[in-house]
Amino acid sequence: MSKKGKAFLYNLVCFAILFIAFRYLIQEYTQLRGYWIPITAFVVGTLIAPKFQAVMTRDGEKLFMKWIFVKGVKEVK
Repeated sequence: MSKKGKAFLYNLVCFAILFIAFRYLIQEYTQLRGYWIPITAFVVGTLIAPKFQAVMTRDGEKLFMKWIFVKGVKEVK
């Protein structure tokens, strides 16, 4: 699998896990009802999920991650 494919898959999986978790937490512990539950879970999941990106460097294509809980940009092996 290419690095771009891995970056897409990592972004999708991380977002999906956070979306499902936040949807459950919002549904159980807030007074929100209807469409507000998935909309709020989507916004929170989008803001909290780590971002992965494949970048072409001199050494070849590399995968990098940026996350609000980790300082700077980290290379993923």
